[in-house]
Amino acid sequence: MERTNRISRAGFLAGTAAVGAAAALGPAAAAHATGRRRGLRRRGVVYTVGEGETPATGWNAERIRADLRAVRRDLHADTVDVTGDGVERLAATAAEAAENGLHVWLQPTLGDVPAADILDHLAETGRMAQRLRRQGASVDFSVGCEFWLFVPGIVPGDTVLERVRNLMNGTFDPVVMQRRLDAFTARAARTGRAVFDGRLSYAAAQDDRVDWSLFDVVGIDYYCSFPRPADHVRELRRHLRWGKPLAVTEFGTCAYVGAPDTGGMGWDVVDHDKDPAEIKGHLVRSERTQADYVAGLVDVFEVMGLYAAMAFEFVTPDAPHRPGDPRHDLDMASYAITRTVENRPGRPECGWHWEPKEAFHALARRYAAAVARTPHRGGARR
Repeated sequence: MERTNRISRAGFLAGTAAVGAAAALGPAAAAHATGRRRGLRRRGVVYTVGEGETPATGWNAERIRADLRAVRRDLHADTVDVTGDGVERLAATAAEAAENGLHVWLQPTLGDVPAADILDHLAETGRMAQRLRRQGASVDFSVGCEFWLFVPGIVPGDTVLERVRNLMNGTFDPVVMQRRLDAFTARAARTGRAVFDGRLSYAAAQDDRVDWSLFDVVGIDYYCSFPRPADHVRELRRHLRWGKPLAVTEFGTCAYVGAPDTGGMGWDVVDHDKDPAEIKGHLVRSERTQADYVAGLVDVFEVMGLYAAMAFEFVTPDAPHRPGDPRHDLDMASYAITRTVENRPGRPECGWHWEPKEAFHALARRYAAAVARTPHRGGARR
């Protein structure tokens, strides 16, 4: 299931960041506006681990080794956001990323279980992150993602989708929600600090109210659509007021015309009541739309000199691409920069592979260009 993000994102202004931010804003003006040096420090992608909807789409050690090599060598990323649940899966994936010389942004996202279980999972993942760091890996640790979404009891609803619908319908008390969110975030921060002595962060929705004094890095899942790069700069600048590094922990869009206008709700175009699931309406597949959007945002992030940016996401195995069958081309509703192709269409048990989308190539060009102009920092220890 695609990550479900803050509902209010869907109402942001239309348009894309398909033009270069540096040209539109001007590097001198951007540097003056943000007070930051030019150039992203870390350029990456989100890599989600999990059980999958079928055994064929679940976590696989051989597959993650190949994928992380591609992240480093073909995408030219220097950072991977390893996220998901299952401490053993997270540990193995993070260790493999470090072996490939990647900076690890490690983020457990266990959800739909009691809060105490989520904190236990967080603590164990943090201990693993600390061991990895002591072994010489470069690691930042995020205590989680959008807790109001994943942690039961903050917003009414037993599941992620129920909580999303309650947010959309307005069937929640915002004051109570904020109080509960603040309390759990503080508990998560204390838990993270107790087991990890490196940089600590959290991935919030861009409109969330967070006490960032609890963390070393401000983390924002960013799904805005604006007509001009300068509008993105203006939106992101408000997250710099804490005087701390800013990481864009997720950014991206889906591969259909108009997807950027939907913000973080681009995934919500699939009718899962149908068997097989099918795309609602008459969407037009457009990898170019996705590529232009993510490339434009990277230009903005580079000009602003942000700490990190991680594109969401590398692959979505349970959303296969079915060329010639737009009603069942679930990849259109995926934020992934690769398309999942079934080896035998309609038979997921027969295996699958991924192929790069236009967005993959667009990111790779920008990441490679940045590597070419950035002095070598001396490996993963940074």
